[in-house]
Amino acid sequence: MKRSKWMKCGAVFVIAMFVAVFVLELDAYARVGGGGSMGSRGSRSSFSPSKPSSSQPASPSSNLTSPAPTAPQAQGGGFLRSLGAGMAGGLLGGMLFSSLGFGGHGGGMGGGGGIGLFDIILLGALLYGIYWFIKRRKQTAATTTSSPAYYQGSGPEPVSPGYAQPAYAAPQNAVEDDRRRGIGYIKQMDPNFTEDKFNDLCMDVFFKIQGAWANRDMSPIRSLLTDDLYRIMQDDAEKMKREGKFNKLENIAVRTVEISEAWQEQGKDFITVRFLANLLDYTVSESGNLLSGSKTDPVKFEEYWTVVRPVGNNPWQLSGIDQA
Repeated sequence: MKRSKWMKCGAVFVIAMFVAVFVLELDAYARVGGGGSMGSRGSRSSFSPSKPSSSQPASPSSNLTSPAPTAPQAQGGGFLRSLGAGMAGGLLGGMLFSSLGFGGHGGGMGGGGGIGLFDIILLGALLYGIYWFIKRRKQTAATTTSSPAYYQGSGPEPVSPGYAQPAYAAPQNAVEDDRRRGIGYIKQMDPNFTEDKFNDLCMDVFFKIQGAWANRDMSPIRSLLTDDLYRIMQDDAEKMKREGKFNKLENIAVRTVEISEAWQEQGKDFITVRFLANLLDYTVSESGNLLSGSKTDPVKFEEYWTVVRPVGNNPWQLSGIDQA
């Protein structure tokens, strides 16, 4: 009886670890800022980023009502992850309640209150199947886009990207009109501003910030960040040092850099930039042991970086990062 109880507890522990490590954390890649949203984008902070019109699908027919913009694809197969977590959680709960005596006689997968070798093998096969299926979808998503344009640059003037859009589904032409109007206002105070030059600067800043993050020291790019964002990133970098971790970012391929929104408020220029990129993103210990992520499977992501500066020809600073 005691041996059967210990086997149940062991199986419960194995399933719990699987759910925590493989199902729930399959998409937990770090990169700069931990792969989350942070910082501010002024008065538009409460709104979701808007996609540029160039990234929206064209309407299939002129005599049909234009469909609402397609929601960005969730990374890593969110439905399957939820399904896998639910199935594993249900099995975990059932086994746990059985092991505590709530299953009654004849309950549980073993049929007699205990758990046998066949039950453990069956659970292991099911959980591995869920893990493999989710991982396979992730690999497919990372490799189905067009060939990336690898960036090689020196490092022009520091810049920071920006982003913003109302949380409601605004018509795409209204979003584009707002973007063009904002760029027009910025050009009035800075005649030398061009979108191409700005996008190049954003590309440089993107690589510089990712490099500082991988080195666990944001001080070399302090001038590229607002005070609030610098404090957040530097605190996270120091936490990695205390925990003896390195977040490795390799083979960064930027596919898209484009202005999503542009506006002015309170004597400041704001621009949101959409980045579509993929890279190898994994975390190792100081001794080199792999802790999370993958050294071989690239991560595809879409982020919106918001930059700000005083109106006029002044340096930009990154003020916020939002996930698609």
